[in-house]
Amino acid sequence: MIVSNRHRFIFAAVPKTGTHAVRQALREHMAEDDAEQVGLFVNRRFPWADLAAIQHGHLALRQVRPHLGTEAFTGYLKFAFVRNPFDRFVSYCAFMLRGGDLFQQRPREIMHHMLFVDPPEGHVLFQPQSAQLVDDDGTTLLTDMVGRVEHMQASYDAICARIGIPTRALDRVNGTRHDDYRRYYTPALIDAVAARYAQDLDLFGYSFDGVR
Repeated sequence: MIVSNRHRFIFAAVPKTGTHAVRQALREHMAEDDAEQVGLFVNRRFPWADLAAIQHGHLALRQVRPHLGTEAFTGYLKFAFVRNPFDRFVSYCAFMLRGGDLFQQRPREIMHHMLFVDPPEGHVLFQPQSAQLVDDDGTTLLTDMVGRVEHMQASYDAICARIGIPTRALDRVNGTRHDDYRRYYTPALIDAVAARYAQDLDLFGYSFDGVR
């Protein structure tokens, strides 16, 4: 997450949505009194002890609100990027087995294990994207803008225009190696991902084939 007092924005870094590419671009515009929490590639913590203790940068918008106050939180542009949950789940599985070719050799077995045998419920990368973006009621989005990984550069350009900062071409950072996500699915896996990430599909308008 990045909180910019200089440009009055909050970037909620949803895992597996190109967050490190966005972070790198946004850092070029950060001032000394801006804050970032991140634990990969660089190690930075928020100045608030309870959030700094979490040890990663994928914080929920509702977690930072008490530290900013209602007026600032309401007035800052709050944005994030989201991704088709079916694509994101494949990327998650490939990412967790990076450094080898196990996912490339047995993708459906790995996906089945993650969904049915031993789901990593407590892992922030496995949780729904909406978990970081909704209010305490669990349904109301706190974001003012939501970019899409499927249109990453165009979304980033639009967000920069809204913030009032120059845009630039995003780098590819921390990507995973896998084919088109549709190739990995069976009907049972489709149903399982649809059930687990039902709120993401509904809130962000995705289906198995893309944006509805």
